[in-house]
Amino acid sequence: MITENELKENLEYVKGRILEAVKKSGRKEEDVKLISVSKTNPVEVLEYAVNAGVRVFGENKVQELVDKIDYFESKSMNDIEWHLIGHLQTNKVKYIVGRVKMIHSVDSEKLAAVIDAESAKKGVITDVLAEINIGDEESKFGVAFEDAVSFIEKIAVFKNIRVMGLMCIAPFVEDPEENRKFFSKMKKLSVDIQDKNIHNVNMCELSMGMTGDYTVAIEEGATMVRVGTGIFGKRDYSQKQ
Repeated sequence: MITENELKENLEYVKGRILEAVKKSGRKEEDVKLISVSKTNPVEVLEYAVNAGVRVFGENKVQELVDKIDYFESKSMNDIEWHLIGHLQTNKVKYIVGRVKMIHSVDSEKLAAVIDAESAKKGVITDVLAEINIGDEESKFGVAFEDAVSFIEKIAVFKNIRVMGLMCIAPFVEDPEENRKFFSKMKKLSVDIQDKNIHNVNMCELSMGMTGDYTVAIEEGATMVRVGTGIFGKRDYSQKQ
């Protein structure tokens, strides 16, 4: 397990690289939100991150996310922002609506409809991102690039969700420069959709870039980067959460 000092050092390094990328792209530091991806890490490690100033976490699995939210709420730490960034099954929606800041992984009309219905039940509006399979990879979830506009138009009709932008998981590559073309394509898609002025759609967020390629993603317009191992170190998947 990572130590508190190691985590602080990792976090400062990541923040420094984000700042460099932001300056390089002529943007401001506040234009990019760092989402610390804490999946598989125990709450003790998340507490290290909180002590280091982290207030925005991303989780992949609903049960793990809910357990962590419950833990921090029990400690009266209510200023933490939670993002669901992993694939979401419709039968798990009810557990997170009203408890997360944003759902990044909306990839079907059916899922959007369930989020909308559950949000209506709880009297909330849920902010969502449409997940785009930008690399057209069979192993990944997400809407096909060519179907993105029609998909956005379909889910925009729901009254209790708010479409705030797009998300993608770029292909795994050794050289982050190889993903620049995908990030550039995502940015262009975001601008094209914004230009259509679709009701209930605001392309203000572009969630893309992970530990291996977040600086390139920022240079191409990311407003949110999802960094896990770069902050928390190598994950131990043998530990049951």
